[in-house]
Amino acid sequence: MAESELASAPETAEAKASGSSFYAAMRLLPPPERAAMFAVYAFCREVDDVADEPGPGAEERRAALGAWRADVAALCSGAPPDRIAYLAEPVRRFGLRQDDFLAIVDGMEMDVDGPIIAPPYAGLDLYCDRVASAVGRLSVRIFGMPDGPGATLAHHLGRALQLTNILRDLDEDAGMGRLYLPAEALEAAGIETRDPTAAIARPSIDAACRWVSAKAHAHYDAASAVLKTRPRGRIRSPRLMLEVYRRLLVETEKAGWAPPRTRLSLPRAHLLWIVLRHGLVD
Repeated sequence: MAESELASAPETAEAKASGSSFYAAMRLLPPPERAAMFAVYAFCREVDDVADEPGPGAEERRAALGAWRADVAALCSGAPPDRIAYLAEPVRRFGLRQDDFLAIVDGMEMDVDGPIIAPPYAGLDLYCDRVASAVGRLSVRIFGMPDGPGATLAHHLGRALQLTNILRDLDEDAGMGRLYLPAEALEAAGIETRDPTAAIARPSIDAACRWVSAKAHAHYDAASAVLKTRPRGRIRSPRLMLEVYRRLLVETEKAGWAPPRTRLSLPRAHLLWIVLRHGLVD
């Protein structure tokens, strides 16, 4: 990758996110915070590509993730390699923590070491912490939230968003040989097979998904309780993300998960209404 491309990684990430609910939420932020969030998003996209892009074998992917760990360590010691230099200013300005960046890489390695198929719920929760709540911990520092409510919000909202995405992406994940629904949910629904494609073809997959959606709603409720206390910081962006994704979960529940499924998105007018409401209200 050329130096000019490296320098524009956050801009490229912003362009890719354009039109999404994430993009709308980040546009509510002032320029320094918005730039920092797209820098974090760019990092997440790059390490996610290591786990998901077709081609390399597992050992090559692990080596690539190891190189990202080394780059994160260098970044946080004040000597960032070129490909991660775009994060230097956000790390300095907002005090972003090395452990949270490394947790994201660890989450990607769980996919590389997998595929993840019907993990125990504790294992799924760990995965959600690494790939989603760790991003939340970086985000709440950019939002300027105090450590206490910020950590609680990151914990619950990260898990809620990740579980919602898992429930929306059953077919895509099965196509990659993955089944993130926990073993407890499948067992409660009477699904014994651990073949991802066969499992999600069962009509009773709806019951397994509702087991997971109940967990997601509990996390949304806990995150909402934090935001209702109106903690210090720029909370309109996480509040928008919460409302959009909770609505997506509700609409997906209405449609159900029995095959055949359609991946739902909110109508543009509905999304615009939510954006305007949260853009105009503190």
